[in-house]
Amino acid sequence: MSLFSFFLREPVHVKNPNLFTMEEDILYHFSLGTKTHNLPEMFGDIKFVCVGGSANRMKAFAQFIHQELSLPGNPNDIQDICEGTDRYCMYKVGPVLSISHGMGVPSISIMLHELIKLLHHAQCRDVVLFRLGTSGGVGLPAGTVVITDKAVDYSFQAKFEQVVLGKVITRSTELDEGVSNELLQYSTEIPNLPTVIGNTMCTHDFYEGQGRLDGALCSFSHEEKLEYLRKAYEAGVRNIEMESTVFAAMCRVCGLKAAVICVTLLNRFEGDQITASHDVLVEYQQRPQILVSYFIKKRLGLIA
Repeated sequence: MSLFSFFLREPVHVKNPNLFTMEEDILYHFSLGTKTHNLPEMFGDIKFVCVGGSANRMKAFAQFIHQELSLPGNPNDIQDICEGTDRYCMYKVGPVLSISHGMGVPSISIMLHELIKLLHHAQCRDVVLFRLGTSGGVGLPAGTVVITDKAVDYSFQAKFEQVVLGKVITRSTELDEGVSNELLQYSTEIPNLPTVIGNTMCTHDFYEGQGRLDGALCSFSHEEKLEYLRKAYEAGVRNIEMESTVFAAMCRVCGLKAAVICVTLLNRFEGDQITASHDVLVEYQQRPQILVSYFIKKRLGLIA
């Protein structure tokens, strides 16, 4: 694929006609706005958006990608564009935007609404979105990178249900197959990066919703937990996290190519608590970043 063909295609679409009649759009949780900021000038060259739960992790990724792209300046000097709010952090590094989204569907949903509007107002084109995260493995050892095929709900269906005005709207959660396959291919070119493609189950809770026995509440037995995990595995689920369905659904509705790449911190068949050392966990969390960085450098023609 040539750089010309890659960077000369679709603009970012919003699916809300009301936006076109508004004199000003305030992106409240980003502390940005269409009248207070020149969004095309600030963000018009963005081609890749990487989002993750932790503010510290996304700052570290911004510094990492700054080095990987050999950009001028000191990576430690990058500024948080959203410093006017404490909800999210945002760093722009060349054509890459690194943003935190907090934990769970409600937090990432708010961020995505304003991110997609930001990309639209900035007149960005042909953007690829990545969610970089951690997860519990289902039949996979800790440290495995899982590229999501389909983001599924608690019943292993590839759908996201959103309540709007008291009614349930169901949206598909299928992700871009081409981007996923490209990531999987690149993973084979990187040493010590065990990677699979599988379904990712998104839950609304870290404890009971994921079948953990160690929360403040528990209404099921160890045997019931294992039976549910076995059913998940048979349905193609290879990891569990808390944001993928809404991420996939919103990107799909707005025509954005997107991928979810999460590393497993443990095998949920073997336990519930994360017991690896801090240094090991840091190394695990860098694995999705390394893979996405490689993808970005490939797309930019920086590596053959």
